[in-house]
Amino acid sequence: VQLQACGGGLVQAGGSLRLSCAASGRTFASYAMGWFRQAPGKEREFVSLINRHGSSTYYADSVKGRFTISRDNGQNTVYLRMNSLKSEDTAVYYCAASANADYSGSSYWTPGEYDYWGQGTQVTVSS
Repeated sequence: VQLQACGGGLVQAGGSLRLSCAASGRTFASYAMGWFRQAPGKEREFVSLINRHGSSTYYADSVKGRFTISRDNGQNTVYLRMNSLKSEDTAVYYCAASANADYSGSSYWTPGEYDYWGQGTQVTVSS
């Protein structure tokens, strides 16, 4: 699976962005999809996960209520809608695919649970 993320950019605090991540291959619907982010000097952190059917979603506490993850299996694409952006949301955002992250007992919040990664898209929020 190859992943291509886009949609990042520069936005003022309080603004919105929608990230997209397009996947190649015919097996997109076999993978749970996640978004992570990494700010300079910090470790990569979990943002959100959607299961392979799109019926369950999970969010980091820091983005809950502001970000929404969704997917379109017909278009092989996962989205991250980000509202009410804050300066602390500034980071490179990565999409990732996992064969197991949506199974009970998985450590879906850890990067090691994911099998494939996109190249990242920069989000900068100015205050």
